[in-house]
Amino acid sequence: MEAFITSLESVAEIVIVIALGYWLRNSGRLGDEFKGNISFIIMKIALPASIFVSVLKYLTRDKLSTLTGGLIFAFASFACSYLIAWILTKVFRIKKGRRGTFINMFANANTIFIGLPLNMALFGTKSLPYFLVYYVMNTISTWAVGVLFISADDPTVEKGTKKDFNWKKLLPAPLVGFLISLVFLLLAIPVPAWIDKTLDMVGGIVTPMSLIYIGIILADAGLKSIGFDHDTVLALLGRFIFAPAIMIGFVLLGKSMGNPLPSLESSTLVIQAAAPGLAVLPILVGQSHGDVEYATNVVTTSTVLFVIVVPILMQIVNFL
Repeated sequence: MEAFITSLESVAEIVIVIALGYWLRNSGRLGDEFKGNISFIIMKIALPASIFVSVLKYLTRDKLSTLTGGLIFAFASFACSYLIAWILTKVFRIKKGRRGTFINMFANANTIFIGLPLNMALFGTKSLPYFLVYYVMNTISTWAVGVLFISADDPTVEKGTKKDFNWKKLLPAPLVGFLISLVFLLLAIPVPAWIDKTLDMVGGIVTPMSLIYIGIILADAGLKSIGFDHDTVLALLGRFIFAPAIMIGFVLLGKSMGNPLPSLESSTLVIQAAAPGLAVLPILVGQSHGDVEYATNVVTTSTVLFVIVVPILMQIVNFL
C-alpha cells in the first residue's frame, strides 16, 4: 500500500507541473521563443549542472569499488535492452522520427527525479548505494548511447546522405558534466560550498522546466494526441515489461551461477529498470526533428501508468 501511495504522490506532482505548462501555453503566456529557449537552458546549462552535483553528492570512490557486481548486471541489462529494442524497430517497422524515442523508452529511465524518491520511500537510505549503481549506468547509457540513436533518427536527413561528423553530438553537454564530475570524484578535488550550492540551484530547474516543456507540447498538439497507438503500446511494453524482465533475468542468472546479489540490491535494480521514460526525451527528439508528439505521449503515459506498475513489481521482487 505504501508503494502505491508513494508512486501516486510522485505522479500527481508531475501531472500538476505538466498541467501548468499546458495552461500557460494555452493562455498565451508562453510564446514560441520561450519554447525554443527552454530546450537550450535545460540541455546546455541546467542538466550538466544537475548531473555534476548528483554524482558528487551520492557517490564516493569507496562506493564505486564495492559496487562492481551490480554495475556488470546493469550494463548487461542495458546492452540487451538496446539490442531487443533495435530488433523490434525492424520487426514492427517503427517509422523514422520515432525509432530513437522507441529505443530509449526500452533502455533508459527517469531515475534521479522519479526513481530516487520512490526508492528512498520503499527501501530507505540503506538502498542508496544500490540505486547509484543503476543511476551511473543509466546516465552513461542515456548520454553516450541513447542520444546517438535519437540523432541518427533525424527524419530530415535522407537515407544515404552523408552527414558531417559533429563532435558536439558525440559529447553532449550532460555527458561532459558527468565525465567532469568523475574526474573531481576520483581525484578528490574539493568543490567550494558556494559553487556546489550554485550548481545545485541551477540544476534544480531541470525537472520542472522539462515538465513544463511537455505541457507546452501537449498544448500545441492537443490532449487528443494522448493515446495508445501501435508504437506507443510497444514502447510502454518495453519500459514496463521488457526492461524489468531483462533485469530480473540477469539477477536470476547470476544467482544460478553462484554470484547472487543482495536482496535489497536486486529489488532496487528491478524497480529502477521500470521507472518512466526520461522527462527530457521530447526535448532531445525535438533537437533532432523527430516526432515530438510521440515522445511526449510515451513519457506522459508511462509516468501515469507507473502508479499501477510499482505495486505489481514490489510483489515480484519479493521472490528474487
